[in-house]
Formats: sequence, C-alpha cells, structure tokens
Amino acid sequence: MSPRFLTHGLILGAFCLGFGVLLAVTNRLTAADIAARALEDRQVSLSQVLPDAIHDNNPVTDTVTLTDAEGRPLTVYRARAQGQVIGVAYEIHGPGYAGQIRLMLGVGADGRVLGVSVLAHKETPGLGDKIETRKSDWILRFTHLTLGHPPREKWQVRKDGGEFDQFTGATITPRGVVAAVRDGLELFAARRAEMLEDH
Repeated sequence: MSPRFLTHGLILGAFCLGFGVLLAVTNRLTAADIAARALEDRQVSLSQVLPDAIHDNNPVTDTVTLTDAEGRPLTVYRARAQGQVIGVAYEIHGPGYAGQIRLMLGVGADGRVLGVSVLAHKETPGLGDKIETRKSDWILRFTHLTLGHPPREKWQVRKDGGEFDQFTGATITPRGVVAAVRDGLELFAARRAEMLEDH
C-alpha cells in the first residue's frame, strides 16, 4: 500500500472518528431534552382522551403493561379519582390510505369512549387529515359511544352499512379509524379487569 493511500485512509478514519464522537456527545447532551419533550407530548395526548377534570392523579406515571391482540407490549395509562381507576387510555392503530394511523383511545371504567386523539398519520392533506381536530370535529363523534351503542355491526362507515360518516373522496381513512376504535373497545371489554385492577 502506498503512503498516499495510507494517509488518505488515516484522514478518513480520523474524520469518521471525530463525527462519531460528536454524534455521541450531542446525543448525550440532548437526551434529557428529548425525553422531557416526549413526556410533554404524552401528557398532551392523554389530556385529550382523559380529561383533567375527571381524575386527580397523573396517568403518565400510573401505568400497567399488557399485551395487545398481536402479542406486542401495550402501555395502559390509568386515570384515578380518590384512588379508584375510573378510566384508561392506550394506543390503538388502524390502516390508513398512506400507512398506519396511530391513535390514543380513552375509555371509562363503564366502557364509554372518553375521547380519541390522533398521534400520527401520513394521510392525504385536505382529505384524510380531517381526522385531526384542527381540521374537523369528525373524530369527536366517538365520545360517549360504547361497544354496544351502536351495535358492533354498525361500527363501520356508512358506505359499508355502518353509522359513521366518511369524508368525500376519502373512505379508507375513516374506515381505518372506526375499525381501530371498535377493536380498541373490544380489547377493553376483553381485558377490563386487568386494566382496572391495582397491580
């Protein structure tokens, strides 16, 4: 190997090492800020589905971990009033037009929907993004519904014979959200005791 190639290799190696150290230091310095921001985001999403007025604890720190229908870990956030669990919240997922839609579902101890909020999606702007409350109030229609009201077979968009409106030009997005909420309520019905009991 010629000295010229060796020199270039050493220079390249030094640059790679330097950038690696810089990335590691930056990651260490920003880790606490990133974690704090993630906690703030989680508190905001939980407050949309577990209204502050109904509980006297911090659901972010009152959790239990279960498994979902696919066997994946599921963090359940619990809202308490005077020590009693009166509601829970957890992530649900539905198929959208452009990928998975991530939602947070809040459910009261009696099985009523306390709220649904969108955590992340890649739906088409102006069509599928109407699931966001800043674009439309469509997602608020789930509040106070239960697995039996409407009946299970009516937990579909109108185009499929159900009771939920779809958006003009965008049926796939609301279809995925309706199915996700229905499945989330079925999960609550099946795992209610585990979600509400003290651990």
